[in-house]
Order: sequence, then structure tokens, then C-alpha cells
Amino acid sequence: MSNSSTDMPSNNIPQHVAVIMDGNGRWAKLQGKTRVSGHKAGVETVRSTVTTARKLGIKALTVFAFSSENWRRPEKEVSVLMDLFMFVLTREVKRLHKHGIRFQVIGDLSRFSTKLQKNIHAAQQLTINNEGMVLSVAANYGGRWDITEAARKLAEKVANDELAASDITEESLNEHTSLANLPELDLLIRTGGDFRISNFLLWQAAYAEFYFTDTLWPDFNEQQFLQAIDVFDQRERRFGQTGEQVTVKNDNL
Repeated sequence: MSNSSTDMPSNNIPQHVAVIMDGNGRWAKLQGKTRVSGHKAGVETVRSTVTTARKLGIKALTVFAFSSENWRRPEKEVSVLMDLFMFVLTREVKRLHKHGIRFQVIGDLSRFSTKLQKNIHAAQQLTINNEGMVLSVAANYGGRWDITEAARKLAEKVANDELAASDITEESLNEHTSLANLPELDLLIRTGGDFRISNFLLWQAAYAEFYFTDTLWPDFNEQQFLQAIDVFDQRERRFGQTGEQVTVKNDNL
């Protein structure tokens, strides 16, 4: 596969890609700029990544915009991030809608301002019937929160005699997680050089392939995205089976 083109066979493409967009602040420091400048540059990278993912035929793209732990950052930076989120929502949602992309935000939105919550709702409603790629933005999101919320919803059903505790399965818990409406997560990319998933998609990443790169998020371009897809294509995904079993299964397809 050539990294100079997005013209690739569809069977080489992961259905669902998630990205931990790390390195905005360090990028800004290296450029002699403010952290805010790094976040703004990161928005441009999100736009190009969405474009590339759509061209490749990826069905779902999930990006980690703001974790539940990010509230611990300096108040001024958090305020700027919220303003930037509002600005991007207002400016970008029409572009997403034009290309048939469905937009959704996952996470605990209760901590956001009423105005931001209304903007999120409006953006989701505008694109709700679109049948193209699904762009999910994780905001005030944590993987542990996601699993806890799913367990709480199941517990409520048990308490209301809508479900027996003995009937709770992995499938039923999965149905109550944030991304239950999407294909299984295939590939998790993290930029910025760290080798951890930082409480992101803990449930969904059970059998995902991981791709880590030192590249800081604002510098993560189309070619590097395609390189991640290349690496994914070369992985042998066994899902608990032996390599020999996978080979036989693939030969029989």
C-alpha cells in the first residue's frame, strides 16, 4: 500500500478507529507559542484526520477531546478549551453535515455549561439521520465512567424487574456503553509518545490493535495516519485463537 494515496482496498481498512490526541501543549512549547495555540493547531489536525478517514471508508472515528481528569488542568486552559469546543461545534458541524457525517458527543455532559450542552444537542440533531461516517467526540469522558454508567443502567433494570440479574451478559452490558451503536473498535492510535490509554475506551479496547507514535498531535498528518493503517493491516488479529486457526479461517474465506 502506498502512503501517497488514500486509494486502498476496503478490506484493509479498520471499521472503527479511535485517537488519543496527545501533544498539543508540548508542540506549542517547542514552537515558542502558548498552549492555546497548540490546541488550535490540534483542531486543524482533527479536520484533516476526519477528511482522510472519510475518504478511506472508515465507518467510525472516535477522538478523545477532553477527559474527566482534564478538569484538573489550570482553570484558564480549561476555559479556553471549552470556548474552543464551542467555536468548533458552531463552525464545523455544517461541514460535517454537508459530507453526510453523523456527529455525537460521548461523556458526562452535565458539567458543561447550559449553552454548550444546547450546542452539542443541536449539532447531534442536525446530523442524526446522516448515513456516512460517525464522528464521536469524547468530552468529559472516562472509560471507568462509561462502564460504571452501563452497570448502573443494568442495575436499575434489575431493580425495576425489567431484567433478572442472572441474565446480565457481556452483550447486555455492551449495549449500555457509549459506543454501543458503532462497530467494534479495531484500532486505537495515540500520538505524543506515551504508552498508555489514559482511561479511554477501556471496555471497547479489549481486542483493539494499539498504535503509538512519538509524533505530536498537531504534526500528525495524512501520511502518518496512513502509516498507522498500514501497521494495522500487517497485524494478525487472533481474538484468542492460534495463528494456525486464523490462517485456516482466512484461507476458507
